[in-house]
Amino acid sequence: MRRFLPFIILIVGLLAFAADFLPLNRPFGDTTSPIATKLGLDLQGGLRGEYQVVATDTTPVTPDILATTATIMEERINSTGVAEPIVQTQGTDRISVEIPGVSDVESVRKLIGSTGRLDFVPIPSGTTVTAGQALPSDLVGTQLFSGDQISVAQPSFDNLGQPQVEFTLKPDGSKLFSDWTTANVGQVFAIVLDGNVVEAPVVQEPITSGSGVISGNFTVDSMNSLVTVLKFGALPLEIKEVGFLTISPTLGSTFLEQSLLAGAIGISLVFLFMLIHYRLPGVVACVALLYYAMVVYALFRLIPVTLTLAGVAAFVLSVGMAVDANILIFERTKEELRAGKTVSAALEAGFNRAWNSILDSNVSSLITATILYYFGSSTIRGFALVLIIGVLMSMFTAVTLSREMLRWVVRQPRFRKANYYGVKDDEFTIATAPTRGRSREANARV
Repeated sequence: MRRFLPFIILIVGLLAFAADFLPLNRPFGDTTSPIATKLGLDLQGGLRGEYQVVATDTTPVTPDILATTATIMEERINSTGVAEPIVQTQGTDRISVEIPGVSDVESVRKLIGSTGRLDFVPIPSGTTVTAGQALPSDLVGTQLFSGDQISVAQPSFDNLGQPQVEFTLKPDGSKLFSDWTTANVGQVFAIVLDGNVVEAPVVQEPITSGSGVISGNFTVDSMNSLVTVLKFGALPLEIKEVGFLTISPTLGSTFLEQSLLAGAIGISLVFLFMLIHYRLPGVVACVALLYYAMVVYALFRLIPVTLTLAGVAAFVLSVGMAVDANILIFERTKEELRAGKTVSAALEAGFNRAWNSILDSNVSSLITATILYYFGSSTIRGFALVLIIGVLMSMFTAVTLSREMLRWVVRQPRFRKANYYGVKDDEFTIATAPTRGRSREANARV
């Protein structure tokens, strides 16, 4: 395995470079969308809305209903491809929504605000309904069954390429539909969404398969919206939009510039410290950190991770943690050199003896980040996800890339000088000398 490690490092680096700098589409999921960096609301702007959950005479707004409504709203937003929306409950009946980088504002507002109640309503003889009209008031509450009887909903297209929605009913709904269509061939059966008739077909023959198609004047977006509503269910209660506004990215851009400047200064100082204090190993550590940054950024673009100011802070923090691992390794290597070992032996011993400390510290960080990810708010989860990726990659670069680079370096005669490793000449020379007496003399002095 060890002989293949340099090739693995090279391949990972090339793939990361391609993901970072080349105009490529995603290799998985939606393969038609390009690989891009996603920024949060605080960096690129977006929408912020506030909604009120409206109680009825029979159903008050309980904490459970409020939480369920917020969850369904967040799932609907996520289905549009928007990453890391912030949906939070406020008070006893309010929900705030923050959505970064939205281009089609109206469709998102409509998707969030629709109750999403789908009813299958038998239409009596003599009553005329057409697609697009509101369901007559005398038919409200006469549905045969509702959308909660749909087990599967998926988008499709008819023979003419028009969007439609295919659905499959649960056993109870399937039996009701089969019994009614068998007894009412020639009657109209309306499919009603939030009180408006989507489709009003005539039953041509009994439908016993438990599946069907919802067609109409759908666009691709409206078809996908209906599928999303059916997939995640109707809201328990009606919601009312209290306010909705567009957030400018100007303030976020200023914060981002300041954060990047601070991060660049901090990382530059880290590089300077590594170069001055650890000399040649410090150069290797800096190269490894550049590799680390390139791979982590590629992962951010591929997953994708929505970068907020908190995420940028987590990335800078993870760079510092990656340096910590190298410092532990290099200090142990210097101790082994002073103990009389050759450069190669000291290097291997330094990595092996520092590994337990590196593992323990990084596992502690991963445990903390995991807790933050599963129990924190959306902003905290973004910070935690970036930190988890950074910690895992820092372990990879410290114990693989840095180690392989240093193994190559110490095999080169021109790099076997004491001042390259931050030790004294007599310590380094005596440590590598073959004469036993000189080694004992060196040990006595140390």
